[in-house]
Amino acid sequence: MSDSAADKGVGDGTRAVRAGLPEPVKHEPTLPGPVFAAHFHLPGEVTGPYAYGRDENPTWTHLERAIGELEAPGQAGVETLVFASGMAAISSVLFSQLRAGDAVVLPDDGYQVLPLVRAQLEAYGIEVRTAPTAGDAQLDLLDGAKLLWIETPSNPGLDVCDVRRLAEAAHARGALVAVDNTLATPLGQRPLELGADFSVASGTKQLTGHGDVLLGYVAGTDATAMAAVRRWRKIVGAIPGPMEAWLAHRSIATLQLRVDRQNATARTLAEALRGRAEVTGLRYPGLPDDPSHKIASQQMRRYGCVVSFTLPTRTRAERFLDALRLVDDATSFGGVRSTAERRGRWGGDAVPEGFVRFSVGAEDPEDLVADVLRALDESAR
Repeated sequence: MSDSAADKGVGDGTRAVRAGLPEPVKHEPTLPGPVFAAHFHLPGEVTGPYAYGRDENPTWTHLERAIGELEAPGQAGVETLVFASGMAAISSVLFSQLRAGDAVVLPDDGYQVLPLVRAQLEAYGIEVRTAPTAGDAQLDLLDGAKLLWIETPSNPGLDVCDVRRLAEAAHARGALVAVDNTLATPLGQRPLELGADFSVASGTKQLTGHGDVLLGYVAGTDATAMAAVRRWRKIVGAIPGPMEAWLAHRSIATLQLRVDRQNATARTLAEALRGRAEVTGLRYPGLPDDPSHKIASQQMRRYGCVVSFTLPTRTRAERFLDALRLVDDATSFGGVRSTAERRGRWGGDAVPEGFVRFSVGAEDPEDLVADVLRALDESAR
């Protein structure tokens, strides 16, 4: 990508289409194909960028540059590393930065796997403190902490916290700050610009958007901290395959198109659900009366593709999901095909039995809303 295309003044669509691409070479593809290599020709001293496939790969390099240009356009000193999954990326930050005797602050309403992470951290002698995302409640737990982990909007509850406020408070106490940016994507929120040291995400979700790639990444501004993350990746070997990395980079070209369509439809769906008596606890940060809207509007440029709500009972929620025709009952979010699920079936989220997390896809909004309203009617019978 040229220097001019990396400037902040370039639009999101232009940046997404061109992010991470090498300078054009006559008769060569715009995006080079995936490099499948366990090792590289390496005569003499180790001086080149590629030596062994667990450490570096040219296909990763293009993708890492692309993600960095989206997460921190025009910001110097940002490094991005890609991983085999979102959890590999999350683990790389937590386990590379924390030692026995350290304290970490986590959200108690975050991603479902975080309780497993907490148990492992505590097994290593790390103190884990938790508080809800809403109301910046993690502020009260920062004294003596080594790392603050933020997830905003939270998954699946869609609460939002003030990243800048929390980051400033954490840094004043000597703590690093990591933000899980999965739900917002870099087009919805840029944690590094808000003061975070790490922006971490699952590329499995909306970043790639087709439900066919497992991927994660960490973007960071602290060279020492990122060196530890890179070392952790080398030790654990949690690396993406070159095909997955190539597919992810290819998919980023349509990110702005997908995000804008899905965000707009999510708002339309949320407004349609407002009028349904059986729907309670409706959450979407883009709604002006949502509890998270005020702070979300200050730090987010787009509000995401996920809408959450609660139906009266577990049975009603299951009947609703069964009645949907355009929506897959699946556990991921952010894809071009709409998905929904009753989150209580996993047992890891503190949500009502009838709680539904709905991920809006790229279908025509009229068709999707009609399908949801029809399914609500049918599930009441």
